[in-house]
Amino acid sequence: MDAGARVALVAPAGPLKGEADLERAMLNVRSFGWVPVRGAHVFEREGYLAGSDGDRLADLNSALADNSIEAIWCLRGGYGVMRILETIDYAALRRRPKVIIGYSDITALHSALASRCELITYHGPTARATLSDFSRASLARAIAGRDSCGVVDGAEVLHGGRARGHLIGGNLATLCALSGTPYSPDYTDAILVIEDVNEAVYRIDRMLTQLRLAGALQRCRAIVFGQFTDVPQDSPEENLGARSLRDVLHEVAQTVGVPCIAGAPVGHIADQWTLPLGAPAELDAEARTLRILE
Repeated sequence: MDAGARVALVAPAGPLKGEADLERAMLNVRSFGWVPVRGAHVFEREGYLAGSDGDRLADLNSALADNSIEAIWCLRGGYGVMRILETIDYAALRRRPKVIIGYSDITALHSALASRCELITYHGPTARATLSDFSRASLARAIAGRDSCGVVDGAEVLHGGRARGHLIGGNLATLCALSGTPYSPDYTDAILVIEDVNEAVYRIDRMLTQLRLAGALQRCRAIVFGQFTDVPQDSPEENLGARSLRDVLHEVAQTVGVPCIAGAPVGHIADQWTLPLGAPAELDAEARTLRILE
């Protein structure tokens, strides 16, 4: 996007903590040379939601329909996007595509837009985040249409090989929640990138098993495991029979039998890649590289 591009700041999921979140988001937008446009309801709150479904939908649809808006940068994740998927103005986005940025619960928005609009969207930091140099550089490359990924330093190779496919993925729990709905992404011939936070190992195991039983994992050409952060520890009683996260991921990779690595900089972390979901990409597991293709 060029300098001066108008970027809408919306909260389609969880609520902001306060004015500091919005101030940081506006500074982030300006730091790229863009112009922030605050949604009318960003400070609304209804329990764990950033206002009512109607309020959150109104801000999102208003930004989608506004021809002067070039991008929508979601302020935070949390939960709530699934509740408004049926009433998003997809036609407005098809008429005038826009850059969409966010992660975590915003996975639901990315997946819905991919299925309804066949649009490349950007799995990257939320607008309220404190952007590290790493995250800022990857986001800038992605928005400019350049390779925003690269070598995964320290990645573990779970299954070797090289594969090409379109990028899909995001938050594992959200992808599982979308399974069986019209808003689930197309796993066929895809490179799947997944991450999560605050999920116990057995829950990660269960969610990956669900995707396998649904036939989703088997349709992928490759899998990239990002970061699974803040994994709760098993209780002492359960610890005697505990399985490690590595055991679970390795088992999935061997069962599916496609190129697979673990440890990519994707997820609830300070240094994260921005992934252009829907774009063609190549995973070379032995080289530990994920490249976005022209």
